[in-house]
Amino acid sequence: MKSFAVASTLGAALLAALPAQAQNAGQIARVRGGASCAGCNLFQGEFSGLEANGLNLSGARVRQADLSLAVMNRTRFTGADLRDVEAYGGVFSSSNFARADLTNSSWVGAYLDGSSFAGATLTGANLSGARLARATGLTQRQLNGACGDASTVLPHGLSIPAC
Repeated sequence: MKSFAVASTLGAALLAALPAQAQNAGQIARVRGGASCAGCNLFQGEFSGLEANGLNLSGARVRQADLSLAVMNRTRFTGADLRDVEAYGGVFSSSNFARADLTNSSWVGAYLDGSSFAGATLTGANLSGARLARATGLTQRQLNGACGDASTVLPHGLSIPAC
């Protein structure tokens, strides 16, 4: 009985010491290869530098993923979980973020012209230096929960609080 308790304690300690793993490595690999994956679990996926246009990632869990310097024009993120995503310098022109949750995500220097944000949650999103001049579906209420800087480019008539 004592050896079982020691083994259980050691096993729990080893599991606690391991870094968090991506939830579905196979699905992450598919997207890295340029395939659509609607509804997939891409949690903590590494997509930095990915060049894949026109993907369907609607309803996907992309939370805490790295999209830095990715080029993903015309990608559908409709209803996706993009909380805590890092998308520094990414290019997402004409992408669809309708009803997506971008809470606490970072889009510093991202190119988002022509993208749709209808019903998207932008609370805590950092849009410093992002280009959204031709973005659609953006409201002042959404932007009031986000932040940006003097180089953030927004559609005419909209403003964003400073970070």
